[in-house]
Amino acid sequence: MSKAEVTAEIFVTAFKSLKPRQREAVLARMLADEELSADFADTLKLESRRHQPRQPFRQVLKELGIKP
Repeated sequence: MSKAEVTAEIFVTAFKSLKPRQREAVLARMLADEELSADFADTLKLESRRHQPRQPFRQVLKELGIKP
C-alpha cells in the first residue's frame, strides 16, 4: 500500500468511528470549504461517469463546437 493509501485508510477508519453528529459536523466543515467542496463535486461527477463508454477527444470537441 502506498503512503497516500495508508493515510486515506487511517482517515476513513477514524471518520467511521465517529458518532453520527460528529460525522455530520466534519462533513459540514469540509463542505463549507470552497476548495474541498469543489473537489468533492468533481470527484462525484467523475465517479458517476466512470462506466460510460469513452469517446474520442476530437469527437467531444466537435460535439462541443470547439475547433481543435
